[in-house]
Amino acid sequence: MVNNQLPLDDLDRRILNALQEDASQTNNDLAASVHASPPTCLRRVKRLIDAGVIQRQVALVAPEKVGSALTAIVEITLDHQGAEHMDAFEVLVAKEAAVLQCYRVSPGPDFVLIVQVADMPAYHALAHRLFASHANVRNVRSFFSIHRSKFETRIAV
Repeated sequence: MVNNQLPLDDLDRRILNALQEDASQTNNDLAASVHASPPTCLRRVKRLIDAGVIQRQVALVAPEKVGSALTAIVEITLDHQGAEHMDAFEVLVAKEAAVLQCYRVSPGPDFVLIVQVADMPAYHALAHRLFASHANVRNVRSFFSIHRSKFETRIAV
């Protein structure tokens, strides 16, 4: 097995933790918070980006504030599980903006999706587009969030 993990020292870890808390901070503020010089911080962040450790920097949006209050966790089982069928399903859901996350899982269903939509009619329309009209979908099991008690994007480093 090939190890693609980048060796991280204590400064790298402090930088990653600080950026996961607030990626919008200036390089000078970041350097001050991690106790490093601004040029060192800039070099380290560039290295972490170039190595793919930092994949992207985004804003986290409150779904209910932008009209996407319904979260669904959806289990999908396909009729045919060959690689080409799995890949085709992934391509299909990747095109759908309401699908925030898609995981191939084992055992159990073939996929678990995290979906964010406005309401139940919007979910019904999405389910029809992705599942009901897709000949290879055998089973769909949906769970609807009634309360989000935790949502975190931070990875422990």
